[in-house]
Amino acid sequence: MGLRGDAAVVGIAELKPVRKPEEPGRSTLDQWADLSRMALADAGIDAHEVDGIVTSSIREAPSFVPSTVAEYLGAQVNFAEYVDLGGATAAGMVWRAANAVELGLSDVVLCVAPSWPVPTPPDGWAPTPRGAFGASSGAYGSPQAEFDIPYGNLAQNCGYAMIAQRYGHEYGYDPEALAKIAVDQRTSACANPEAIFYGQPITVDDVLASRMIADPLHLLEIVMPCSGGAAVVVTSRERAARTPHRPVYVTGFGERLVFKTPTYAEDLMQTPIAAASDQAFAMAGVARSDVDMISVYDCYTITVLMTIEDAGFCPRGEGQRFVRTHDLTYRGDFPCNTHGGQLSFGQPGLAGGMSHVTEGARQVMGRAAGNQMARCDTAFVSGNGGIMSEQVALIFQGA
Repeated sequence: MGLRGDAAVVGIAELKPVRKPEEPGRSTLDQWADLSRMALADAGIDAHEVDGIVTSSIREAPSFVPSTVAEYLGAQVNFAEYVDLGGATAAGMVWRAANAVELGLSDVVLCVAPSWPVPTPPDGWAPTPRGAFGASSGAYGSPQAEFDIPYGNLAQNCGYAMIAQRYGHEYGYDPEALAKIAVDQRTSACANPEAIFYGQPITVDDVLASRMIADPLHLLEIVMPCSGGAAVVVTSRERAARTPHRPVYVTGFGERLVFKTPTYAEDLMQTPIAAASDQAFAMAGVARSDVDMISVYDCYTITVLMTIEDAGFCPRGEGQRFVRTHDLTYRGDFPCNTHGGQLSFGQPGLAGGMSHVTEGARQVMGRAAGNQMARCDTAFVSGNGGIMSEQVALIFQGA
C-alpha cells in the first residue's frame, strides 16, 4: 500500500525570512510565480514541463485557487490540488504531489507556500479579516465561536500551554529539558546565515528568563512570526535522473486528522503524529534507527518533545530524558531541525511548515552549507496543523 518511492524532490526555493519586510508587499500570486521560477531553476527544469500544482490559500482568491494560480503562471496542468491543513499543509502538499507523479497524472509538480505581507488594498476595499483568533474560527455557526472564544479558549498559545500543563501532570515537567530544545535549535540557526536568529546564541537560562507567555511556555519557546516563502519541485524518477542535485525520494507518508480544537480531544496526550508516523515508516520500510535527522514542526518546544515521543524515537513520557541525553544540533547524535526550526529560523506563515520540507531535502541533497550534517541519507519530516490537530509525516531518502 502507498508509495513506491519513485517520486523525488529535486528543486528547492526559499525567500529569506525577514522580521520587518519592505512595504508595499507583493501579492501571493506574485510570490507563487517567483518561488516557482526559483525552484524550477534550482531543479534545472523548464517551466513548460510543469503539469501539476499543489497550493494552499492565496490572498487574491477565496475559491478556485488552483485555477487562479494556473492562470497566473500560464500553466496547463493535469493535476491541481488545494491543501488546507494549517502547519501540516506543506508536508501534505508533498505526498499528494508524489502520489500524482506515481499515478502518472503529472511528471513535474510545483508545491508552493507564499507568505506575506501583501499589498494594502486602496481605500474603499473591504478585505475579509484573517487570523484574528489564530486557528479558532469566530464565524457564525462555528462551535468555537459559541463555546470556546467567549471564554478565552482561543488561538495557539492557550491550547499548547494547556497541552504542556497536561503533559506535566502525566509525566512531570522539566523546564530545562524543554528549554534545551530551543537552545540546540538556536545553535543550528547560528550556523545558518538564512535564519532570523543567525549569530544570536542563547542558553537555557536565557530561555527560562524570557517572559512567560502562557504558563509554562516562555517567549523563547514560541515561534518567531516573520515573512518569507518556500517551494519545492517534485518529479518522476526518470526526470530526476536529469536534474543537477541528488534526488530526494518520498518513500513514505502518513496523515491523521482528529479534531480542530483541543476542547474536543479524547486525550491531549494522544497526538495524531503517532498514527501518521507509523504509516510513513511502514510504507517506506525503514526503522526509526535508520533516520539520520528529523525536521519536525516546532511551533512550541512542547510540540517538538511530543513529536519525538509519538513518532516513536523514544517511549512516551521519556522525551525529556531523551532531550537531555542527546545533542539535537546539526553536529549532534540526534539532529533535529538543523536549519534552526521555526523557533530560530522563523515562521513565515505556511512557509514555516515548508521550511521543514526544504531542510530535510537540503540535508539529504548535501547542500546545507554551514549547518550541513556529516552524513544524511534518510530524513523524517513532519507537519502539524492547528493545536496538535492534523499531522503529516514524510520519509525522505537519497538515491
